[in-house]
Amino acid sequence: MVENIDEKTNPNNNTPAQLIGLVAGPIVAGLFLIFFDPDPQRPEVGRMAAVAALMAIWWLFEAVPLYVTALLPVFVFPLLGIMSGKTVSSQYFNWVIFLFLGGFLVALAMERWSLHRRIAINVLLVLGGNPYGIMLGFMVAAGFLSMWISNTASTMMMIPVIMAVVMKLEETSGKENVDRYSKGLLLGVAHAASIGGVATLVGTPPNPAFLKIFSIHFPNGPEISFAQWFAFACPISIVFIAFLWFYLSWSYKPTGPFLVDKEEFRKQHKALGPMKYEEKVVALVFTSLAILWLTRKDINFGLFVMPGWSRLLDNPGYFNDGATAIAMATILFLIPSKNEPGSRVLDWQAVNRLPWGIVLLFGGGFALAHGFKESGLSVWVGLQLDGVKVLHPFIVVACVCLLATFLTELTSNTATTQIMLPILASLSVAAQIDPLLIMIPATISHSFAFMLPVATPPNAIVFGVGRLTVMDMAKTGLVLNLFGALLLLIAAYVLLPVIFGVDPGVFPDWAGK
Repeated sequence: MVENIDEKTNPNNNTPAQLIGLVAGPIVAGLFLIFFDPDPQRPEVGRMAAVAALMAIWWLFEAVPLYVTALLPVFVFPLLGIMSGKTVSSQYFNWVIFLFLGGFLVALAMERWSLHRRIAINVLLVLGGNPYGIMLGFMVAAGFLSMWISNTASTMMMIPVIMAVVMKLEETSGKENVDRYSKGLLLGVAHAASIGGVATLVGTPPNPAFLKIFSIHFPNGPEISFAQWFAFACPISIVFIAFLWFYLSWSYKPTGPFLVDKEEFRKQHKALGPMKYEEKVVALVFTSLAILWLTRKDINFGLFVMPGWSRLLDNPGYFNDGATAIAMATILFLIPSKNEPGSRVLDWQAVNRLPWGIVLLFGGGFALAHGFKESGLSVWVGLQLDGVKVLHPFIVVACVCLLATFLTELTSNTATTQIMLPILASLSVAAQIDPLLIMIPATISHSFAFMLPVATPPNAIVFGVGRLTVMDMAKTGLVLNLFGALLLLIAAYVLLPVIFGVDPGVFPDWAGK
């Protein structure tokens, strides 16, 4: 689920790159303020460009914590006359934030009562009959859990199980026969966690960030529901994980025969004991939430339309996916715990674990996007990109996917999304391309960074085990980066027209309003 953020910030803020960014940001912003005035009738255009440059540099270099940079619009926008303090503050809390927080609370309940671990062990018991089945089992478990809980948590949870299996295999078959295979297991779990997270709107921060930024720039655009996103992104995750499994099975196959049994998984399962009352409650709430998300709006199956449950309400449009998430999370605070008398299935202490920093990061990105539009900077950027019209949309989408993927190797995926999406919104208008055709693939591309240990928390976690080299990760990651861009390009032309009604050759009326 959420919290799938690339935390690469050094808390001491003393690396050379961070010091360079810390100094360069204000200097570049100052130069913009002094020399850049593209529209004398609207000085806020140049001022907004200065703020955007400062935030982009500080985010990319992580000169200060990402969340601190996200707070700059609160006082800089009013100071420069870009937006009132009241307006900019309202960007930091909205229904997308509640979608994020509600899903995270349910995920915390899963973690508190070890439901996520039980799901993972059961998957391994079913699929773990041979080396390739074990690899697939770990990947499926990591991918599925990352749709709903932090990809960092899902990866961390898998590592002890993986190492227990590897050490058992080394005892029976020799370290030299298992060494290469163990690298494949670690890479498979890390990358499957990143891939699985894109399948749902709550799976990784760039996804909900896209929702709000899209609505800011295109208020007349279509509402994108949880079900629509799932219908588009889940097939991408499934195909990508299947490719990852085939590729790793071939690249990291065992160098010799070894014996595999499920005893280690049975031990892990036995250690969990029978399913507790609280686990059953969380499982029921979790399943209900997923069903409610998927069925809130009408689902068109072609031959017939299944009406969404929101039709039962007096005002169906009032109840969105964020409200659904909070409603189901609230239930967990109401149900008493049997194994911890006097407590509830989810208690208020869980709120202390909510990623409030990411909420601020979201808010900063939403404020930045709103500033782009309200200042007129988005229009100016669009005019500068007018020459993109000569390029075929296919080429534009391909370039955007590759740029987003490789840029995220070195930067936070959430911060990069916040920077790129407002620019891509202007690009789509300038090129007269449906914004969804560009912005959705770009959003998912920000989660497809597989080459470097610093690219994502799952990469860093498996690298920290000590069995992988940077070259191991880079060689495998390059292939995956390129395949991910190709897969998104195909999905943009195959699935977007079916699910979102996108016509690659038509610029929609709502985008021009």
